[in-house]
Amino acid sequence: MRARAWKFRLYPSKSQEKYLEQHLYNCKDLWNALLEYTKNYHEKTGKFPTRRQLYLQTKGTPLFSQVAQNVADRLFKCIRGMLLKKKAGKIAGFPRFKPIERMKSFTYPQFGFKLDKRLELSGIGEIPIKKHREVAGAIKTLTVKMMPSRKWFAIFASEIEMGQVPQKDILPAGIDLGVEHFAYMSDGTAIENPRHLKYSEERLGKAQQQLSSKKKGSKNRRRARLKVAVRFEKLTNKRRDFLHKTSRKLVEKYSFIAMEDLNTARMAKGFLAKSILDCGWAEFSRMLAYKAEEAGCEVVLVNPANTTSECSNCGSVQKKSLGERWHKCACGASMHRDLNAAINILRRATAGHAGSNASEEGTHTHQKWASSFNERGSPGMAKFRRTLPDISAEMRI
Repeated sequence: MRARAWKFRLYPSKSQEKYLEQHLYNCKDLWNALLEYTKNYHEKTGKFPTRRQLYLQTKGTPLFSQVAQNVADRLFKCIRGMLLKKKAGKIAGFPRFKPIERMKSFTYPQFGFKLDKRLELSGIGEIPIKKHREVAGAIKTLTVKMMPSRKWFAIFASEIEMGQVPQKDILPAGIDLGVEHFAYMSDGTAIENPRHLKYSEERLGKAQQQLSSKKKGSKNRRRARLKVAVRFEKLTNKRRDFLHKTSRKLVEKYSFIAMEDLNTARMAKGFLAKSILDCGWAEFSRMLAYKAEEAGCEVVLVNPANTTSECSNCGSVQKKSLGERWHKCACGASMHRDLNAAINILRRATAGHAGSNASEEGTHTHQKWASSFNERGSPGMAKFRRTLPDISAEMRI
């Protein structure tokens, strides 16, 4: 069984929109009341209330019982996550009181809704919905969400049975993600970087300047905030559309895809942060993984150490600055640096497999992963695992 999400646009009338907004206000008030109860309970007993105790506090609210209990679930999970992080030695803050700007959705965990030609919600009525595709599987939950642009969406979560997908036997490929090109494939194919932010930055900057000049709490500021939200939404839609189409093309073209296991959060703290975040590498990896599962493709993450500086022909390592865009080696190899990296990525992922042309150094570092893959791999299902065994000293940063 696999969980899938289905997102549809809602078109509520003005009266229905008021009811939906009132639900958000009620959820916000309930969250704050439960958080106040939790703090008082902890001060008196030194413990946090159980889920059942939080459920009892939701009685008597104007919300549908399932929606109210879901708010309690959210708070309980936040507190439990905080405690687990602190136990692991990580920094974690306590849940905060929420203004209405931070409460943008409410959830029906089990029932209270009915989907047909329209979406029927308990306490609200039938809302027109743009159901552009049929929902597969049994619907488990419904989340009604208002975007910052004030558009309403219904997000259904369902469980579907996944049969065995025939494993494709086409071409393997290594992908090197970058900023100059969005991606460079090991077969020499380059995917250009669309640079969505660059072409939207001017209009977005003007909208943000207009917002900053408006008086806080005024109607003009609310209108200006809406314009900024619409600009951001258009930018996000363009980026996600590009990532969806690109990932779909790749899983249909290749049967095996190797990628670097990049720490995007750490890389986004440097001087290339804006460009890296605009590319959406993390989101692209996620899309590639779940699309590959349904396409009979296989996705593997490898260690990114020295993929650029190592020669794909002879294996020698020579450091390069970011300004050096061409790889030249004493062995005679000459190619774009991203192409060289893509070949190294594919070689590391396929080392130890039959028919691999990987060097002996790369092979012995991945024999453990290769043997475990052969034992546990099931045909027809994509694998999205990290191939990170102990690497040799020359591969370390």
